[in-house]
Amino acid sequence: MTKYIFVTGGVVSGIGKGISAASIGRLLKNRGFKVFMQKFDPYLNVDPGTMSPYQHGEVFVTADGAETDLDLGHYERFTNEELTKSASITTGKIYSRVIQKERRGDYDGATVQVIPHITDEIKKAVYKAGTETDADVVITEIGGTVGDIEGLPFIEAIRQIHSESAVDDVLYVHTVLIPSIPGSDELKTKPTQHSFKQLMSQGIKADIIITRSDGAIDESIRNKISLFCDVPKENVIESRHVDLIYELPNVFRDQKLDEIIMDHLKLETKENKSDAWVSMVEHFKKAEGPVDVAIVGKYIQLHDAYLSVSQALLDAGYELGRLVNIHYVDAEELTDDEKAEEILKKMDGILVPGGFGERGVEGMVRASKFAREHEIPYFGICLGMQIAVIDIARNLAGLRDAHSTEFEVNTPYPVIDLMESQIGIESLGGTQRLGNYPCHLEEGSKARELYGEEHILERHRHRYEFNNEYRGKLREAGLKIVGINDDLDLVEVIELDTPGYFVACQFHPEFKSRPNHIHPLFHGFIEAAMERRDR
Repeated sequence: MTKYIFVTGGVVSGIGKGISAASIGRLLKNRGFKVFMQKFDPYLNVDPGTMSPYQHGEVFVTADGAETDLDLGHYERFTNEELTKSASITTGKIYSRVIQKERRGDYDGATVQVIPHITDEIKKAVYKAGTETDADVVITEIGGTVGDIEGLPFIEAIRQIHSESAVDDVLYVHTVLIPSIPGSDELKTKPTQHSFKQLMSQGIKADIIITRSDGAIDESIRNKISLFCDVPKENVIESRHVDLIYELPNVFRDQKLDEIIMDHLKLETKENKSDAWVSMVEHFKKAEGPVDVAIVGKYIQLHDAYLSVSQALLDAGYELGRLVNIHYVDAEELTDDEKAEEILKKMDGILVPGGFGERGVEGMVRASKFAREHEIPYFGICLGMQIAVIDIARNLAGLRDAHSTEFEVNTPYPVIDLMESQIGIESLGGTQRLGNYPCHLEEGSKARELYGEEHILERHRHRYEFNNEYRGKLREAGLKIVGINDDLDLVEVIELDTPGYFVACQFHPEFKSRPNHIHPLFHGFIEAAMERRDR
């Protein structure tokens, strides 16, 4: 039978609850268990797809096309498991399902209420995750902080799951902040005690408490939390500060968290693969020597807007033994060629990531042009590929006013245009080209060399595409079209024959990069940046 672990947060948000949940997933994977992870977000949006990246950071896209919270990226990177739409549940989704059922008359005339109808729908989402994936353990993170009004139905639902299950089938993990008093730097457990009592008042008793603090917690603090929160002392787990986030599962293992969980859930180890993860971390920590990479984007004030991209860059560097210094460059600052040179001339690589809207586009075009003309490795992702096409059209093909119809409807050379399947669509949420699509890579191309295979499957999130009417003209200018979706006849990967690295793709490779399986395009990009720096 599937076991269930629920991870809640207390005191404040943003204390690494998602990383802690992902680390638990890795610990159980190391022990040979099949794990599926979920995130419950209490906001009313159906998904984060229509939100500004400044609200919740990047939108992570699953293989089956769900637009989800960035924590799912952590889950996939730590567990190396592809998640699905079942992994992302919001209040908006739950209420939409209940209202649809009410409109169909599925409730046989009953008064529809939060309990039992909303909570039943939440429980179905948990149970469905177990049955669909045949997971040994489903780990569900509850977004927000205990006591939030919007989170109450989720807390009630996971309480009910405990009452419906055997004692050893459900485990609650509560993550808390232990603040320090300015001046004395004394760590205080009182907020943890109040958070525990808040959770208890809602019918849930934490089995494990994970603490975050500026300094290490000593035995007196551990004893106090154990006493006031009624958990065994060994179940008070410290989430220590680590230089590399992938160290956290090892930190937890050193405190025997995996054994505590297995003992509570009556799980017997199938195999122990902890050494492979430990070796990976040790290899990563030996990285030395800088490589400077610019991410030229429009949401750079919040680095989480490019979380998967930045993590893929860092991981590729670690694997290759180098420390990637990421420079977040505001595309709006690249106001002319001189400004672009001033900011970008010291970079070993330039990456233009995805994004929406006209702001900063001209600066991104200048970044592509500068990288191309100065033979600096360039990597374009989604919008970054479209930017490269615009640059090449304007500056190599002689199509001076070439643009995308997303930004200039009346451009005389719409080298990027709205997909035919997108014409007439008015709803913004969940209507883009989303999730996995196949791509055929041309023999002899850089992309084919890096992937080592002819057919690939990558995740997408966009509405606009390369305009096939300009294939011939742009090929004459030197553009190599090396990746095609044969089913839809859409351009997926482009390259230029340059001494450096000039590769751009319409999909989002960052979503499939893992610390123990670096994505080929990121590997090739960082390798090229290293070569440039060493020269």
